[in-house]
Order: sequence, then structure tokens, then C-alpha cells
Amino acid sequence: MKIAIHWKILIGMILGLAFGFFMKNLELKGIVIDWIKPFGTIFINLLKMIAVPLIVVSLIVGISDLKDVSKLSKLGGRTIVIYLFTTITAVSIGLVLANLIKPGNYINEQSRKSLLENFAGDAAQKIELAASAKSKGPLQPLVDIVPDNFFRALSDNASMLQVILFVILIGIGLILIDENKAKPVVDFFKGLNDVILKIIDVIMLAAPIGVFALMASLMVEIPDFSTLNALGVYALTVILGLSLMVFVFYPTLLVVFAKYPPIKFFKAISPAQLLAFSTSSSAATLPVTMECVTEHVGVDEEVSSFVLPLGATVNMDGTSLYQSVAAVFIAQALGIPLDLQTQLMIVVTATLASIGSAAVPSAGMVMLVIVLGQAGIPEAGLALIFAIDRPLDMCRTVVNVTSDATVSTLVAKSIGKLNPFYSNK
Repeated sequence: MKIAIHWKILIGMILGLAFGFFMKNLELKGIVIDWIKPFGTIFINLLKMIAVPLIVVSLIVGISDLKDVSKLSKLGGRTIVIYLFTTITAVSIGLVLANLIKPGNYINEQSRKSLLENFAGDAAQKIELAASAKSKGPLQPLVDIVPDNFFRALSDNASMLQVILFVILIGIGLILIDENKAKPVVDFFKGLNDVILKIIDVIMLAAPIGVFALMASLMVEIPDFSTLNALGVYALTVILGLSLMVFVFYPTLLVVFAKYPPIKFFKAISPAQLLAFSTSSSAATLPVTMECVTEHVGVDEEVSSFVLPLGATVNMDGTSLYQSVAAVFIAQALGIPLDLQTQLMIVVTATLASIGSAAVPSAGMVMLVIVLGQAGIPEAGLALIFAIDRPLDMCRTVVNVTSDATVSTLVAKSIGKLNPFYSNK
């Protein structure tokens, strides 16, 4: 009997966690770090390696198939509006939960001092990274979108927005020139697109092994549970917010605006969700997300090839929600009151910061420094949440990927490019 890929990934996750827990109790962490973890790193690198070529090829094919620049502007406008709506909703849910539950009030003085001392170095490193980003001026994110060297941008996954901009221009150029002249170029990229999709299938054969290695290394590297207990209410608040997004907000959008059954949707994207949880990287998961959304959800490639790469770069609902909860938690733990105006500014700052977050593990932590600074909360308070950041990072990446898939479905439905009965497999 052939086992579906999402079951293989889930089995790999469970076995990896069990193996890591066993090795940690035997005090054999070194074996896992030296001999198991590299296979997880190799798997992530394989996915990241194919992500940029996939974006370049699929975007060119998708945009050139539109045949009309006005269709691109319509597609882009709807995508950005829905992404902003979901991000603002995520931040708002985070703030409401943080104010209702007040997780910062559950951390005692001893735990607060211990966390601030133990993770002060890690917090200082993130603060330094954020400071270098802020020192370039308020419009630097806009400047960074335009590459001075496209080939340099191609070599850096953190420069995905630059790649997307250049590739969109290529697609527009193909639309504007004579169709006969554009056809050989488009045919080349369509053939290359098929090759890349087959490469992704080959890489995914190693998914269970890669996920096993990632989960085993996570288990041996995670701090002692006694440290995590102090952050239990904070973690539960974040997870509650993320759960509301995944199991209430997105299904509601799917049912109301796309008339799409949520159970069918989640079954279709489950491999991407499990991979997002394992890798903590939207960029690494992107090739699988595109395959799931196009082949199993039924979103036309014209839409998925534009909406998903853009979403992996600018749409970070899980990260935004986490940033709002974390900011209020740190303020509460340090005894700093936040008025309504300050919290409204957190909504704005967290929304903009999520757009600038790289689609890589823990990038949201750097952006959180900016949110804390704007709200007048000491950035050193970042040390309070470091101990539990990695597990929460895994959870919020699932939300980021689910949001991208949901928005692509909504956009496809709005322009008549959704076929829920289509399946390529």
C-alpha cells in the first residue's frame, strides 16, 4: 500500500521527536548534532536551492499567460489588499488575547531574572541586527526592493522581493512584445517549469528523513522544560491565537468567499503545513506549497505562481500575531503599561514589520525588536521569550503558509481561476 507523503512526513516527525528525546535522556546530544542534524540541514538547503528558480520560472510563465497587463494589476491589487487584511486581523487577534489573558502577569521575579540573564547575549545579537536595519532610514525597505544587481539577488533567498520585482518586469515585457517573438521564450520557461516540478518531486522523496533529522535535533537542542514552564501561559496564548487563525478565520474566509470546503483544503495543503512546521521556513516550504495549491487545491498556475511567492515574502500572519502577543507579554512582565494608542501603533508596526521579515527561521525575532522600540518597551526584554521561540516559530510558520494558500484560493475564486475538482494526481 502506497503511503501519502503527508503521512510519511508526520511519521518522520514523531519518530524524530522520540529519538531526540531518547538521546537527550542518555546524554548523547553530540551524536544527534554531529551525525543526524546535517541531514536535516541538507534537506532544507535542497528546498531553498530550488525555491528561487521555481519563483523565477513560474512567475514568468504565469504572468505571460495573462496576455494583458490590466489583468496583472487586477491580480496584484486583490492579492495585496487581502494580504493586508489577514495580517491586520492576525495582529488584532494577538493583541486582544494578550490583553485578556495577560500572560506577562504569570511570570515570577525569579524566572524573569533567570531568563534575562541567560538569554541576554542572544537578545543583544538580534538587537544589533535590527539596529543596522533601522539606521539606513525609514524608506530603506522600499529601496531594498529594487536590486542593483539581479544575479546577486538570485543568490540570496533573503532578497526574494528583488527577484520577484525583476521577474514581474520580464513577464510584463513578454506581454507587451509581439506574441510570436515572445512564444519561444515562454515555451522555454514552460519546459523548465516542468523540469523544476519534477526536481521537487525527487527532493520530496527525502522529506521523511529530513524531517526526522530536524525533529531529533530540535528535541536535543531545546532548553530544559523547567525553563519553559515559566513561559507556559505566554506560549499557550500564542498557540491559541494561531489556532484561531487556522481553524476559525481561514476556514470562514474559504467558506464565505470561495465556497471551498475547509476539510478538502486542509487535506490538500497538509504536506506543506507539516513541512512548514518541520523547517520553520516559508521559503523552504514554498516549492511544496505551490505544488499542493496548484495540483490539489485547484488554483490556476497563473494565480499561484504570482500570489504564493509574494506571500512567502510579505505575508506573515503567524509572525505578526506572535509579535503583538510578545510585545504585550514583555511589557506586562516588565511592569510597563500600554495605552490604546500605543497598542494601535503596534498593529501598524507589526503589519509593516511582517512585510519586511525574511522567510527564514527566527527572522520575526529581529523584526520584533523594531516593534518593541516603537512601543517604548526595552528591547532587552527580548531575552524573556528566547527560550521558547523555536517551537513557536515552527507553529507560526504553519500559519504563514496556510495564509498564503488561503489567499491564493480566494484570489483565484475572485477572478474565475479556481477549479476545486481539478487534480493533477
